[in-house]
Amino acid sequence: MQIAKVIGTVVSTKKDAKFDGLKLLLVQAADVEGAAKGGVLCAIDAVGAGVGEVVLLTTGSSARLTDVTENRPVDTVVVAIVDMIETEGKIRYNK
Repeated sequence: MQIAKVIGTVVSTKKDAKFDGLKLLLVQAADVEGAAKGGVLCAIDAVGAGVGEVVLLTTGSSARLTDVTENRPVDTVVVAIVDMIETEGKIRYNK
């Protein structure tokens, strides 16, 4: 899994029918403080995340294992909204 920050949404009126009803989010890789620092991806939202939230992503074939994405042609899915990140006894990110 990867830590990312939701930086926007993607709207597509013409798409494959297997994407109907799915929310598309623009996400950027993030550090342990929740700051967006890396590459940008489009991900399917499986948990109701919103812009500005720090999330966990699953990619590859594992992205098709959620209830929302099962049997759909997805490569990246938001599987959790992060509440807190702690490393070495120090809270690095707190929602």
